[in-house]
Amino acid sequence: MTRPTALDARLIVARPGFTLDLDLQVAAGEVVALLGPNGAGKTTALRALAGLTPLAEGGRIRLDGHPTHTLPAERRPVGMVFQDYLLFPHLSALDNVAFGPRCQGAGRAEARRTAATWLERVGLAEHASAKPRHLSGGQAQRVALARALAVRPRLLLLDEPLAALDAHTRLEIRSQLRRHLADFDGATVLVTHDPLDAMVLADRLVVIENGSVVQQGTPGEVGRRPRTDYVARLVGLNLYRGHADGPRVTVEGVQFSVAERLDGPAFVAFAPSAVALYRSRPDGSPRNLWEAVIDGVERHGDNIRIHLDGPISAFADVTPAAVADLDLAPGRRVWASVKATETHAYPA
Repeated sequence: MTRPTALDARLIVARPGFTLDLDLQVAAGEVVALLGPNGAGKTTALRALAGLTPLAEGGRIRLDGHPTHTLPAERRPVGMVFQDYLLFPHLSALDNVAFGPRCQGAGRAEARRTAATWLERVGLAEHASAKPRHLSGGQAQRVALARALAVRPRLLLLDEPLAALDAHTRLEIRSQLRRHLADFDGATVLVTHDPLDAMVLADRLVVIENGSVVQQGTPGEVGRRPRTDYVARLVGLNLYRGHADGPRVTVEGVQFSVAERLDGPAFVAFAPSAVALYRSRPDGSPRNLWEAVIDGVERHGDNIRIHLDGPISAFADVTPAAVADLDLAPGRRVWASVKATETHAYPA
């Protein structure tokens, strides 16, 4: 069943040397992650939705069909979780959460009852009297989320909500946050630099670069078919644009055999783990094979990532044993190849 559109926005923000122009629709109950390199316009978009940055002429924001871009920030049905949470240090967890309902006109007792309900929902009922300085990072994040949801928003904005957490806490809070978002029936917009946060939390990804959308789709769609170098790096793939002729795609003179049959401009993508390296040219077909120079070697998880420079630049992930056996070091000339079955092509 198609869910109704909760957020329908055209975000236009003009600054010297930069313009954000973003069409954004989010269904009720949907979580959309905004991704992009630094300076792409992600935080500007979030601030515009919150009413903290004014829209230029032609911009609009509608929530459940009602225009909100003309309203001041405090009158918009929007809840926001900031990267550093921005809890009031002099207030208890309970009164931090009760602050929003109080601002909406609720009496002190009613606001505190609402806050207590939300603290219980996020598993912090026993910490109601604690001041922020006595809360862990994960607990502070949950208080900030409860405070945002206590105002009954129709739009929830999350600005790098897990960035301040250590790796272990982040894993736990990420799964908890996903459950809370699943229960929220409004629109959620998440800004993050972490691809794992986006893949786990979001139903749909919107990638922006230089203020414009360059790709959008489900995490699976974007991950399988990146369309810019930024997205390819985000999902850990080598990406090239070339020309397809049936089962072959030529990129900078390197010919790739692919499983798909295409004609015309095409992308070719493959994982660094699919790249095999050789000290001398291997026997067999010249396709999916090129000579390169190693210009960087670094640890990457349990493997070693090799940076290759040549007719095409690429990353190759190999084992520490392979580095030793092949004597892989910066400046070394090698041959690189990738199997056709691990090379994916799609229209550019």
